[in-house]
Amino acid sequence: MARELEHLSDEALLALVARAEEPALAEVYDRFGAVAYGLALRVLRDEGLAQDAMQDAFLAVWRTAHTFAPERGAARTWILTLVHRRAVDLVRREERRRGDPLDSAPEPESGERTDELTWLRFERERVQAALRQLPDKQREALELAYYGGFTQSQLAERLGEPLGTIKTRMHSGLARLRDLLQPEETEWTSSTT
Repeated sequence: MARELEHLSDEALLALVARAEEPALAEVYDRFGAVAYGLALRVLRDEGLAQDAMQDAFLAVWRTAHTFAPERGAARTWILTLVHRRAVDLVRREERRRGDPLDSAPEPESGERTDELTWLRFERERVQAALRQLPDKQREALELAYYGGFTQSQLAERLGEPLGTIKTRMHSGLARLRDLLQPEETEWTSSTT
């Protein structure tokens, strides 16, 4: 029954989803399910978690379709952004779940390994904190490129933006990250020497 709606634009489908029309949601899923699953799988690298991200994202589409504003961007971009955010949330949840407290962690084989693990954890937390300070569009582009493995051309296509915009967004985001990370890096280096 949902295929009867295949002639509608993505934006028109979301308008129907906002009115709680289940066949419209089924058509949205038919159109974007495969690419959305591919995105979630690239971010999560786990089929079960990718399926969870998809389910959460399409539930969010169902619940929040009324908030979609076509003048702000393409329906495809909005849907894939929801999928990406759910996937990144699951990555973070899994990292927290897997991160044992130091008290229960097994003893490392050498003091050098402990220093390395501590430094890696410190760096990961600093980068994540810096990413949270970026504007949403810069953070999204960098996370899709890093976690999703997308090239700039693929990002431009997926986000419905010109390639130059994506390049500028990523360049600006990386420059801002460099600025955000520089002061503490200097402190860390000087305090350990």
